[in-house]
Amino acid sequence: MFDRLFGKRTAGATRGGPLAGLAVPASAGVLSCRVIDPVHEPVRQAEFVLSDAAGRKVLGGETDPYGSALATVPAGEYRLAVTAEGYTPFHGSAVVTEGGHTGVGDVQLQVAPQPPLPEAGDWEIDPTHSQIGFTARHIGLARIHGRFNNFAGAVRIGERMEQSAMHVVIDAASIDTGVQMRDDHLRSGDFLDVGVYPTLEFHSERFVHRGGSRWAVTGALTLHGVSRTITLDTQYLGLGNGLEGETRGACRATTELHREDFTLTWQTLLARGIAAVGSSISIDLDVQIVPKTGRG
Repeated sequence: MFDRLFGKRTAGATRGGPLAGLAVPASAGVLSCRVIDPVHEPVRQAEFVLSDAAGRKVLGGETDPYGSALATVPAGEYRLAVTAEGYTPFHGSAVVTEGGHTGVGDVQLQVAPQPPLPEAGDWEIDPTHSQIGFTARHIGLARIHGRFNNFAGAVRIGERMEQSAMHVVIDAASIDTGVQMRDDHLRSGDFLDVGVYPTLEFHSERFVHRGGSRWAVTGALTLHGVSRTITLDTQYLGLGNGLEGETRGACRATTELHREDFTLTWQTLLARGIAAVGSSISIDLDVQIVPKTGRG
């Protein structure tokens, strides 16, 4: 129980307490906690998930600017999971009673060991173990998923990670949404116009550490003959070894593009003025890099 873990528990909130005026159903109770770091500072936007005894998620959310979380849930036994970037996840249990207030107290997260960074030198993207995908809104309701099948990239890791650089080239004609007619339209002059603009290119300009395993990689994306500055929200996943013993580094990254920024302005409207294709495109990357070999 949390009371044994933390030595803190406040059960059965009084009418005049901090929960006064909070409407709680007769069959429910209130659970609260505060998430702090090793020096007792609050951890804001820590993610918490409450699951029932069967392992089903009951609710989830984030802590407030003071590291606090408050939830009204049906009476019963729960598992609590708390995670935050750069910290080791916490798991515990608690019992919520009808009409009661279970105060978990302070959940102290410990700093997670950071994965080792790649060695300085030249690396390259392994396209067979990487993916560049995208998601677009369709008819204001559904989402269309696609990817680019052909791409190559080089990464130069600096002595300091902030001094690193990356260059990626994508074959525009390799766009693939699983529907031939749609892909042909995307390759046409209405969209990518691959006959005139055969590639998309990204040149990084800076790597900025955002804490923990998070990095912001900012650079210029050239698409449809237009260059714009974008930022990849990147999560570094660490180093590992492949089947042949080779060293590999891995990361995930996301960003959002707006078609109009790159003069991709084709559009048709459906009934009631709904756009057939959304303006925003979500980009998702799963990338593995390996040390560059001596081949030409």
